[in-house]
Amino acid sequence: MKEQLAKYIKEVSTVTDEELDKILNYFNPLEVEKNELLVIQGQTTQRMYFICNGCLRIFFITEEGQEATRYLGFENNFVTALSSFVFSEPSLEFVQALEPTELLYISRQDFYHLLEAIPNWGSFYRHYMEMAYVTNTKRLMSFLTQNATERYKHLLETNPKVAQRLSNKIVSSYLNISQETLSRVKSKN
Repeated sequence: MKEQLAKYIKEVSTVTDEELDKILNYFNPLEVEKNELLVIQGQTTQRMYFICNGCLRIFFITEEGQEATRYLGFENNFVTALSSFVFSEPSLEFVQALEPTELLYISRQDFYHLLEAIPNWGSFYRHYMEMAYVTNTKRLMSFLTQNATERYKHLLETNPKVAQRLSNKIVSSYLNISQETLSRVKSKN
């Protein structure tokens, strides 16, 4: 599993091989079951997860009591309740495994230690933050500029594994549409 993480880090950062070895020593393996919650609302997030195999989702509960999926992470993605992780404050979100999932995780304390000890680790962090910003911005724009059919088609083009691997309940929550609307959209495509 650490080889998979090493490959990812080398692709997105400028760390040397020696620095990479030090970084990898801070990551620990974790296997979680389907539907297991890694972060619950109100808990301060202490870990960042790298997905080796499986799927994690970040979601919150709306005022109406409905689950709203903000992010879905599959293999070779980092996932955490980012605001809680960065600001060390209670999370407004949940992090849940949607499949049996193999992870590597690093503690918040170790993550920030690496930022000080290995300046090149900052290139990874910058990449992660930029991708998180761009992903969230594109999702928000899609909710404001695309109808349900356009959102579903875009999902199939950019991230088909969401529709292939996850339930209609999760897909509709991710697209911010009802399950009934998703069924209608799918039947037309």
